[in-house]
Amino acid sequence: MTPGYQALRENAAWLDLSARGRIVARGRDRARLLHNLTSNEVKKMVPGQGCYAFLLNPQGRIQADLCLFCFDDRFLLDTEPELRAKVAQHIRRYIIADQVELEDATAQSACVEVAGPAAPAILQGPDVDYSHVPWDECTAARVTVTGQPGYRIFCPAENKPGVVARLEAAGAIAATAEDARIVRIENGVPRFGDDIRDTSLPQETRQMHAVSFTKGCYLGQEIVERIRARGHVNRQLVRLEFDGNHAPEGAEITSSVISPSTGKTVALAYVRA
Repeated sequence: MTPGYQALRENAAWLDLSARGRIVARGRDRARLLHNLTSNEVKKMVPGQGCYAFLLNPQGRIQADLCLFCFDDRFLLDTEPELRAKVAQHIRRYIIADQVELEDATAQSACVEVAGPAAPAILQGPDVDYSHVPWDECTAARVTVTGQPGYRIFCPAENKPGVVARLEAAGAIAATAEDARIVRIENGVPRFGDDIRDTSLPQETRQMHAVSFTKGCYLGQEIVERIRARGHVNRQLVRLEFDGNHAPEGAEITSSVISPSTGKTVALAYVRA
């Protein structure tokens, strides 16, 4: 059990997530365009709110996932490192007469996350998932990659050392990407590229907080609604826990770890619904 893992589980740890993609959308049509392209409610968002959403293709398959954060004059799109170019390309494909400008802000910004049971006491940020507030010259949003309580802090790149120093002074210790991966899987949190694929349907992933069924038309909606009307999909992503390497028969394992806490194998897997 590493110190970083233990801090994520029992206290507070910080993670450097600066490699994640950060895309800024500006322009008067930004909300309408993002509303029409993502699976969640965007038009009704007000500054300080955010959501988790999918980008779908016309066949309803998930092409990317992202967190959207609404500001007075822009949206911030936060996504996996390997999806950075794909997300921008997908959105630009549908900009026709829209007044929307996309800027890749990854290089000039940074992202540090603080997570664990003690994280809310360290930062005292918002208590609604995906909501965000100013934090000095930074923005603190209530979302973590591990599923633990905590916040994602967005800041100018030159401010990252000061953010880390402040978190460490408050008691957070550094955790590695592998520490975060173990806790993520233990908590049953899927990751695009590992557990969510570009062939996955939203209902298969069971991440329905990414989908609004009241927002009206969006790309891929017809398939999502058809599945809802039918009532089920043939397979679903679930969290499994078992001894050794003996996974249940018929389970397609997508991610697995041996839990340092229990010694059991914890996995995410697709099983027949």
